[in-house]
Amino acid sequence: MKLSIIIPVYCVENTLDRCLESIVSQSYADFEIILVDDGSPDRSPALCDAWAEKDPRIRVIHKANGGLSDARNAGIEMAQGEYLTFIDSDDYIEAGTLASVMDAVADNDIVEYPVDGFCGSPKHFQLTFQPKVYEDMADYWLQGKAYEHAYAWNKIYRRTLFDHVRYPKGRVFEDIHTLPLLLQQAHRIATIDQGLYHYCWNDKGITATADKQSLTDLLEGHLNVKWMDDHSYLRILNIQMDVYELGGDILLFKRTIDRNSSQLSMTDKIKALSVNLLGVKGTCQLFRFLHAFKKG
Repeated sequence: MKLSIIIPVYCVENTLDRCLESIVSQSYADFEIILVDDGSPDRSPALCDAWAEKDPRIRVIHKANGGLSDARNAGIEMAQGEYLTFIDSDDYIEAGTLASVMDAVADNDIVEYPVDGFCGSPKHFQLTFQPKVYEDMADYWLQGKAYEHAYAWNKIYRRTLFDHVRYPKGRVFEDIHTLPLLLQQAHRIATIDQGLYHYCWNDKGITATADKQSLTDLLEGHLNVKWMDDHSYLRILNIQMDVYELGGDILLFKRTIDRNSSQLSMTDKIKALSVNLLGVKGTCQLFRFLHAFKKG
């Protein structure tokens, strides 16, 4: 059972070695690594070639810069494994991770494993899972709150899910546009409590530097998903408020929310009340005023 590990590479000369060392030292060894040099102007291309020379499991693609989606797509085209996974070149994985996730693939189309997020940042978080199997994709999206962690990485995918799916070129937060398409092809998803993906903070990365257009891409990705409940709606509302505060348009529709639900936090209950009374635009205007007042 072979795994293809796709790693986009762009301006990561300081972190690429750490990333690759965490993979080649894994106890599970039946994999290939595809390094996709996306026209990187630093020493990263030379590092890729050096790694390929010393480990026959590593192959390198050198291509003109096309962005993260284009790099991932190039890796998918070259992949020979029965399963795929993505690792960003400024991140790394814990020892034993590949053995844990590959033990869990069995009849599953996707396996998702824990994340240690924003390492070295005040925004540090831990994403953990209970071992569970989903055969209803709506349950995975809503009950499993997949909309909060629709990352391309921290998942193993059956290769055939990508037969007719690719990451959208030119989009930022491309993961949220792609995972729902993969779920339309999937029949069974497992979450596990073993393994660990270290998602490292990058102050020059997409998350840290997101602008109006980037957040609009994120918002549109969520709005294209067919599954929605009150929790996911309020999550999308947060994105809409950020877009509006940056001068963007109102794209989210109004939804009546049960503001008395015991499952909502107090903050979410306030937002639900606001949407019910003022609508989406009124809520955005209210919170923009509150943010300005707090800053002033």
